[in-house]
Amino acid sequence: MSLDVSPKLLAEAESGDIREEDFVATVRTSLPYAYDLIASLATELREGTADFTDNQTPPPSEKERGQLLRALASDAIRGSLERHFGVTLAFQNCHRVAAFRPEARDGERYARFTSVRSQVLNQSPEFRDC
Repeated sequence: MSLDVSPKLLAEAESGDIREEDFVATVRTSLPYAYDLIASLATELREGTADFTDNQTPPPSEKERGQLLRALASDAIRGSLERHFGVTLAFQNCHRVAAFRPEARDGERYARFTSVRSQVLNQSPEFRDC
């Protein structure tokens, strides 16, 4: 399991809907590297004027890489983080995460970042097994 779900949250989910804030708190404690990275990108984006901010530094270990992959591969986790931080996320390779302003989703820079061409151009042999 990728999240450390408390018995209380599990019981709430079994009986009905849960609060998204509680889910995000579970993500924060279960996947701290991914949460903190996305939080820092969102802060940098909010404080600047650019359309997006991105991370190009590989995670320090496979543990952190796994956290990032789990967070971004799950529609529920990714969507909750996007709503929580007020960003649109994009992902390349095994660590290049970008936070875009939500209104940029229909723009040229987002389309270029998420294009198959950009994906191919951002490959390298050291990322093959990540």
